[in-house]
Amino acid sequence: MALVGVTACNEQLGLHPFNIVGEKYLLGVVEGAGAWPLVIPALGVDTPIAQLLERLDGILFTGSPSNVEPHHYQGPASEPGTHHDPKRDDTTLPLIRAAIEAGVPVLGICRGFQEMNVAYGGSLHQKLYEVGGFIEHREDKSAPLEVQYGLSHEVSIEPGGMLFDAWGRSHAMVNSVHTQGVERLGQGLRPEAHAPDGLIEAFSVTDAKAFALGVQWHPEWQVRNNPFYSAIFKAFGEACSLRAQQRNK
Repeated sequence: MALVGVTACNEQLGLHPFNIVGEKYLLGVVEGAGAWPLVIPALGVDTPIAQLLERLDGILFTGSPSNVEPHHYQGPASEPGTHHDPKRDDTTLPLIRAAIEAGVPVLGICRGFQEMNVAYGGSLHQKLYEVGGFIEHREDKSAPLEVQYGLSHEVSIEPGGMLFDAWGRSHAMVNSVHTQGVERLGQGLRPEAHAPDGLIEAFSVTDAKAFALGVQWHPEWQVRNNPFYSAIFKAFGEACSLRAQQRNK
């Protein structure tokens, strides 16, 4: 069975810092990719990147309540009170480039998608709803989870890309649970899907040696119940399984 690293967030719970991962991401790896998840802590310093990549068959860069600190993409300072996770930034941003360059399959989701864009030199809108010209991409936080993560809008999928190959269709419905989004696309990234307002909602890494896809929505959410989400995780899982076979030769 393929082993997939899953990035954690550094969160203060009570008096102690914890490294935590949403169970939905772990289940996405198990139920969607047919692999086994191993948590990658966000300690921020001395991450043994080379050793991790030697042992892992894929990496899932997860979503998070926190945002990438804007100094990583030369953006204006965040408003006071914005939730950041500098230890996660210090862990994931170098890990993304190293993993893709090493041919380790990568799937980025929400914050993970935004991290991929930043890692490749892109920038982010910090508050899409204040920019103008975009539909409402945020969830209603007062609604039940089933509503928050329910289907929200359509995405148009670019022909000939990784996402089209996985799904085989030019459109799909997705959930929308994010405040930030791509402003400037990173170098070497290929748009794979757009929201109705033109916002890039998925991209791939053009020169990647293996699967390298980022999506703004949350395909891990009840992955077994959504054929489109399942197709994404299936393609990711197949790439991880192929690496496991090659790694174990």
